[in-house]
Amino acid sequence: MVEQSVLAYNKKTVWDHLTEQEKQEVMNIAEDYKSFLARAKTERESAALVVEHAKSQGFVALDSVNSPLKPGDRIYRLVKGKSVLLAVMGERPVTEGFNAIGAHLDSPRLDLKVHPLYEDEGLALLKTHYYGGIKKYHWLALPLALHGVVYRGDGSGMEIRVGEEPGDPVFTITDLLPHLAKEQMDKKVNDAFPGETLRALCGSLPAGDAEIKNRVKENILLLLHNKYGLTEGDLVTAELELVPAIPPRDVGFDRSLVGAYGQDDRVCAYAQLVAIAGVVNPSRTAVAIFADKEEIGSVGNTGMQSSLFLDFIAELVERSTGNYNELVLRRSLSASFGLSADVNVALDPGFADTVEKDNTARLGCGLVVTKYTGARGKNGSNDAHAEFLSRVVRIFNSRNVIWQTGELGKVDQGGGGTIAYMMAAHGMDVVDCGVGLLGMHSPFEVSHKADLYMAVRGYAAFLLE
Repeated sequence: MVEQSVLAYNKKTVWDHLTEQEKQEVMNIAEDYKSFLARAKTERESAALVVEHAKSQGFVALDSVNSPLKPGDRIYRLVKGKSVLLAVMGERPVTEGFNAIGAHLDSPRLDLKVHPLYEDEGLALLKTHYYGGIKKYHWLALPLALHGVVYRGDGSGMEIRVGEEPGDPVFTITDLLPHLAKEQMDKKVNDAFPGETLRALCGSLPAGDAEIKNRVKENILLLLHNKYGLTEGDLVTAELELVPAIPPRDVGFDRSLVGAYGQDDRVCAYAQLVAIAGVVNPSRTAVAIFADKEEIGSVGNTGMQSSLFLDFIAELVERSTGNYNELVLRRSLSASFGLSADVNVALDPGFADTVEKDNTARLGCGLVVTKYTGARGKNGSNDAHAEFLSRVVRIFNSRNVIWQTGELGKVDQGGGGTIAYMMAAHGMDVVDCGVGLLGMHSPFEVSHKADLYMAVRGYAAFLLE
């Protein structure tokens, strides 16, 4: 008789299955990851870091390659400064299919409005419009940094990054003191913090001339002009984002966790970047997608609903075979396999009633394989096929990748989506596969270092299959 313990399925704790050398690798990778997060606070900064690392690992811009692509070639394409695609050409023709992993580089934040700067009661403030799904109260009484790009009237551009260095000023959205907050606290959370009230404090000193109207605002404009050469009109066309001015930190006495802004989805983006950088001479072409705009529906010409992915694959087909047509491209895509590298919820003991414990992920138990996401009856989900899910699990098991399953909360509790169904729309077999987080979409999300390590190993195993 077979013992029940052999027949039953049990989650594994990653730490229990690592050698001492592997445990040190976990910590080393986490240090590099924290450095990545510290520099990648926006989608533009993230894309620039992906390209920087890719170039250091021998990737070259696809548009600079004049000769036919051959096995082993390492190429990248930067799209509008916000999305990146990498590929390592395989031994087998790309027309026979490829292995792709797709993550996203954008995270919830506060964007400045087109006309952001104003003065009220002797204070200068910045109007914002939140981006992505946030709990608005998270962004009050928090030090904020300003990141982005501005183009002057003469067409010259410059990057803005204020609030990250020790001597920098920061910005903040003030909250009401509890002594006067009875009415506020009696409201529903959504009603207590309207989006239009998320206005960041940015100054209080007046300009020297007492005759000037809105002297505090005028002083801010003078400071911007003196330091950056900007006028108020330049702000109209700028892309400026307020993000938490909090550096990535180890969490816990044992330093097993990483706390930081933007881990959705930069934890998966970082893992797939490390994974594809280590891919050499794969059998099938390996592709890594770093997309933008996922948090607002993957729209625009840098999101996965655009043609950026198809354009890139079409280039690979044409540049490697010289035999491109629509049918060849479609056959290549339908013969391909993909992972949607996005995060999932991990069980939080403080909110355990929002998940179904047998089917949720846990921190430290490995890479999370998610058969379906969506909401209200799997609406918006890819819902991976059993055949492909089994294939992915076999790959992980063969490479000693510790994995677990997860879903995005209880049935009817809520839900969410990823880029999986957009990849699958091209005929690819796709499953969601990422890292579990606590506090997802908050200014300080928490991940487990061992899960990051397994994500790197798991993505590498998939790309090399």
